[in-house]
Amino acid sequence: MKKYENTGSKDTRSGFGAGMTELGQKNENVVALCADLIGSLKFDDFKKNHPERFFQIGIAEANMIGIAAGLTIGGKIPFTGTFANFSTGRVYDQIRQSVAYSDKNVKICASHAGLTLGEDGATHQILEDIGLMKMLPGMTVINTCDYNQTKAATIALADHHGPAYLRFGRPVVANFTPADEPFVIGKAIMLNEGTDVTIVATGHLVWEALIAAEKLEEKGISAEVINIHTIKPLDEEAILKSVAKTRCIVTAEEHNYLGGLGESISGVLALNNPTPQEFVAVQDSFGESGTPEQLMEKYKLNNQAIVEAVERVIKRK
Repeated sequence: MKKYENTGSKDTRSGFGAGMTELGQKNENVVALCADLIGSLKFDDFKKNHPERFFQIGIAEANMIGIAAGLTIGGKIPFTGTFANFSTGRVYDQIRQSVAYSDKNVKICASHAGLTLGEDGATHQILEDIGLMKMLPGMTVINTCDYNQTKAATIALADHHGPAYLRFGRPVVANFTPADEPFVIGKAIMLNEGTDVTIVATGHLVWEALIAAEKLEEKGISAEVINIHTIKPLDEEAILKSVAKTRCIVTAEEHNYLGGLGESISGVLALNNPTPQEFVAVQDSFGESGTPEQLMEKYKLNNQAIVEAVERVIKRK
């Protein structure tokens, strides 16, 4: 098994900030809008270096989306930033009407997604956002796994025309993808080839999937691990090629199993190659207050949960 090394744990939101800093220097059409969360979204450098292209909207997220849509008419490429809960649920009507329906080139960038903002509690956590955004026609949905990938995705989105949702997190997590790895929207990344089971993971669960694969290897189980950073458009070819070999699959995500990556993959399998599948995801519930580690354990979103799901699904072959 190929060993991926944690080169130094970092938060994915800092990867977004680094990407915005680079975009500010190289693309004068990139503008940033923030809903009173400059520090949380790591907009500090962009604001300092390009004050004329930074807009502090305040706690008025719906207004922020409307302004962003308007800026595209003049050829600007707006990146909006706030927590995932406020980036999607609070402003869904504005996104649907002003961005998606109108096919505006707005990049909706969302930090503090999932459970791992922890102590802020269930009202600030969101586990439905992937489902909300992937259902919008024409919306690209990206969920990155570490600092390097988040930075690369941010930069790539500036060259991608059309509405997009970029989802990342608050906590410090392993940074293990190569800094120079190209980010290709819609293209899955094979992390480890295997023959007994396919593990498809997204976001913070990708690193947990790699740890799980090492544990499974010790048990004599060969796991194929695929990093799905783009949930829409989904790399169906990579998924179908893998399950044709392994004949079973586990999907892992920091999201409700309803509406998430696993559900999208279920649809692909049902239409093309019905395959036993297990979901490592939140089981139709809200979150609660606690440390990220406590919540990931309670809601069974860690490497041990992936191992147990693999052991279940292999029995269903």
